[in-house]
Amino acid sequence: MAKKSATKKQESQDFSKYIRLFWKLFLAGILGVFLMFMLASWGAFGEMPAIEDLQNPKTNLASQIISSDGKLIAKFYLDDNRTPVEYDQLPQHLVDALIATEDARYHKHSGIDAIGTLRAFVFLGSRGGASTISQQLSRQLFVGVASQNILERITQKIKEWVIAIRLERQYTKEEIIAMYFNIYDFGNNADGIRSAASIYFGKEPSELDIKESAMLVGMFKNSSLYNPRPHRNPVGTKNRRNVVLSQMEKYDYITKQVRDSLQKTELDLDYNPQSHREGLATYFRAYLTGFMKDWIKDNPKPDGSKYNLYNDGLKIYTTLDSRMQKYAEDAVQRHMPRLQAEFDNQNTPKRNPTAPFLELDNTEIEALMKRAMRQSERWRIMKDEGKSEKDIESSFYKPTGMTVFAWREGLATEVDTIMKPIDSIRYYKSFLHPGMMSMDPQTGHVKAWVGGMNYRHFQYDHVKQGKRQVGSTFKPFVYATAIDQLHLSPCDTLPKQQITIEANKFGNPEPWTARNSDGDYTGFVTLKNALANSINTVTARLMDKVGPQPVIDMAKNLGVEQDILPVPAVALGTPDLSVYEMVAAYATFANKGVYNKPVMVTRIEDKNGTVLYQFTPESKDVLSEEVAYVTVNLLEGVTQGGSGTRLRHTYAANNSVYKEIITGYPYQFDNPIAGKTGTTQNQSDGWFMGMVPNLVTGVWVGAEDRAAHFSTITYGQGASMALPIWALFMKSCYADKDLEISKAAFDVPAELSINVNCSNKGDSNTTDDPLDDVKDVIDF
Repeated sequence: MAKKSATKKQESQDFSKYIRLFWKLFLAGILGVFLMFMLASWGAFGEMPAIEDLQNPKTNLASQIISSDGKLIAKFYLDDNRTPVEYDQLPQHLVDALIATEDARYHKHSGIDAIGTLRAFVFLGSRGGASTISQQLSRQLFVGVASQNILERITQKIKEWVIAIRLERQYTKEEIIAMYFNIYDFGNNADGIRSAASIYFGKEPSELDIKESAMLVGMFKNSSLYNPRPHRNPVGTKNRRNVVLSQMEKYDYITKQVRDSLQKTELDLDYNPQSHREGLATYFRAYLTGFMKDWIKDNPKPDGSKYNLYNDGLKIYTTLDSRMQKYAEDAVQRHMPRLQAEFDNQNTPKRNPTAPFLELDNTEIEALMKRAMRQSERWRIMKDEGKSEKDIESSFYKPTGMTVFAWREGLATEVDTIMKPIDSIRYYKSFLHPGMMSMDPQTGHVKAWVGGMNYRHFQYDHVKQGKRQVGSTFKPFVYATAIDQLHLSPCDTLPKQQITIEANKFGNPEPWTARNSDGDYTGFVTLKNALANSINTVTARLMDKVGPQPVIDMAKNLGVEQDILPVPAVALGTPDLSVYEMVAAYATFANKGVYNKPVMVTRIEDKNGTVLYQFTPESKDVLSEEVAYVTVNLLEGVTQGGSGTRLRHTYAANNSVYKEIITGYPYQFDNPIAGKTGTTQNQSDGWFMGMVPNLVTGVWVGAEDRAAHFSTITYGQGASMALPIWALFMKSCYADKDLEISKAAFDVPAELSINVNCSNKGDSNTTDDPLDDVKDVIDF
């Protein structure tokens, strides 16, 4: 009996020994875990973020370009195309999708999900991981990519846990979710949820629907693998989206019926790639880059360091209207392929052996091509690499693979081809290019800026950078000077006969004779009719009256920056000016004689909303209100009975012959429009300047080289090359009632001493044939 009792006592002691061992191991484990957490927090496993870093996590923020109507036009960024959004800007179903898929107990833990962690340990991750949203955020912000070394991976996980707990103490649950959506890289330059929503669906995050939210949340698993673009993995992305929808149904965020119906739908992407060479207002953004770099150079931060345009999250508020910018770009895209098709039709090798050039012999063409070769990017790169000029030049005659721009079925596209670089230069010389700017004359705010037709292939900006001969669009400067000095009326008449300004008058070394394009020098004509039909001899007579220097002074006061030689020939538009200068000048007429320097940026803010820059208007009185109005009245004649008549569809309903000639133009504007066409020598440049009371728009069209142009005036005039872009743009603007583009008449000055009503004096020349006016309009 005693032996049996001793045996039980021994067994009891042995068992208690195991219990004590268990508790020792358990406590040691607790202490070990605690110690590891402490060591991690002390930085033993690598540097840990300081409290300041947790309060202000360092992420690169793209600078935003914001339109006057509050739309995000584009962003400046290098690696991170990220623009943060607040939690209240996220739709609830997007948040629900994230929690249902990534962290179902998100609102029940403090950074670490104990249940999920235990499950992951027991089943070795086969039933899902244990990373909470807070842990995933800590990994994105501070830990980095998981190491392949098992020991390093364990220490990374410990650091991740510690940081997750700290984040939960520092931020609310809502703030953590917002940070998580803002930090994630969704691929294709879609850094953060705002970029992702815009790039994949053309929306703001708040506009996403359930299935779109589910697709984006599904990409959190692996945005490289679950990439919805057609050539990547749309099927896998759709399957992953459907998993998210199932998770949402599992946790009662959506019903089974909603899940089933949404899982049957396609992804319905609206893919909008974002890069510096794509998207809206690319040429304007190129100008803005230079503007911002100059501003950054002159405006350091309070600590003396410089702002970073690509990382500091600046907000650049511009005058551009996103709607008008789109209408302008659409107008260019609609007109240019049609014009180019006709140009190509006229410049086939059979019709023009020197295509696309005219008036040049082979020696001149060869010199032009070699000059273009030396100015090319290929030449610059190879020169920097130390290649000899002989080797560089020979490379231009070796076929190579390249992607070139082309119009296909009225759309801009890219074509992969094999071509000699020298042939590609000639190919690009055949393209016609546009330049267009639109501005509010009362404020100087630039509303639309189209510097070309495709920034990816043509980076040269034809709004501010390019300067081309302006032709007859310069004539209003002559007329305005004459009205100002001589108090002339639009109803005053002058002879059309030839006039020669003798040598040495106004410093002109040789006699200068102006000639009319139609060869007609008979009779008299009102000033209004003369400007409407660009009668050169009348303009020359006005120049003879006032002299070149006052006209040049007038142009300078109107904002023309280019130096102009004071010779009589400037009357017909020989100076090379930019669209930017011309729009600002014409806007002065529409603004009752007050010049406003064009404004593109209204203010700049830092990422916290602190205003760093506020623009100051620059304006000056150039003309009296009366002279400005009379000039506008003259310019209205261009669209009433001159080279801009096609804007009206028909000229005179009671003239059946004229109606038959003119009918066919699709624009049918019936409101007051002031404007001027311009066509330079040999039809190398086509211009149209158009004005309504609260919007002035200028358009130029031409080839890169003046030797590439239409052979006749039919297509080579401003009314055919440039005016249609203005008309298409204005039709869209008027269709958008929210823009409130004026259809009213220009304001008449309270005290108008100059007669502008020519109804009693006649508004035509004195020839007997009533259709001569029609001939002037058609032939110009």
